[in-house]
Amino acid sequence: MPNRVVQKFAELRARGQAAFMPFLTAGDPDYETTRAIILELEKRGADLIELGIPYSDPVADGPIIQASFARALSGGATVQQAFAMLRALRKKSQIPVLTMVSYSIVHRLGSARFVADASAAGADGAIIPDLPVDEAAEVIESARAKDFCTVFLAAPTTTPERRRLIARHSTGFIYYISVAGVTGARDRLPEDLPKHLAELKALTSTPIAVGFGVSTPAQARAVAQIADGVIVGSAIVREIDAARRLPRAQLVRRVVRFVSPLAAACHAARDPKAGPRS
Repeated sequence: MPNRVVQKFAELRARGQAAFMPFLTAGDPDYETTRAIILELEKRGADLIELGIPYSDPVADGPIIQASFARALSGGATVQQAFAMLRALRKKSQIPVLTMVSYSIVHRLGSARFVADASAAGADGAIIPDLPVDEAAEVIESARAKDFCTVFLAAPTTTPERRRLIARHSTGFIYYISVAGVTGARDRLPEDLPKHLAELKALTSTPIAVGFGVSTPAQARAVAQIADGVIVGSAIVREIDAARRLPRAQLVRRVVRFVSPLAAACHAARDPKAGPRS
């Protein structure tokens, strides 16, 4: 079976659409709710899922996602519980899922074991934000053996030489950070984003997804016009936090109401019949 991430981007590219990829923290507020949200988001237009594995000292995440990690950890979240949730998800869904995980977790388990366990649970790849591409040979080798995507991050400050390395070794897609810094919803996206994406696209045919700062349908639409994928994280996690004391069904409905316009804007971005770009 082809890797689900690779297959999904190929399908969307053939349809002339960008991928919509929501980020969720595994186990926030609990694993059953995370699974329920994923299943509903798939029905409402999510193409792939970025699943954050909680860690006590995240390096690339802003305060909203850091707080969600802390909530999950205080509830007893573990890597193996996240994998168990994925196995349960796979009984009902084949949506592509990538784990966003600290290299400390990968190193503790060992690259081969992490990739084997994640793959067996139903994950399709990993985003490891604190692992430089030029130090990732062991992870890359383990991942290739399992047809498991290794997604590396490029930023506005990434040098041309490192961009070439990232383009060479990323599989599935390249994660482009729209702004230097940490994750978080922002009022506007940088004006030089199209320029940087064009430079990266000149190096590779691998899809490029943009994250960090996308939080509104207008922003999702604008990014989808120039990128292969749109990642929304902090804005969704913030909605989950605001609703976490509600009954599960109500929480899921609230998250879906927030996310559905983002997915619709992303998918309609390149459709000339979609109306004005507001």
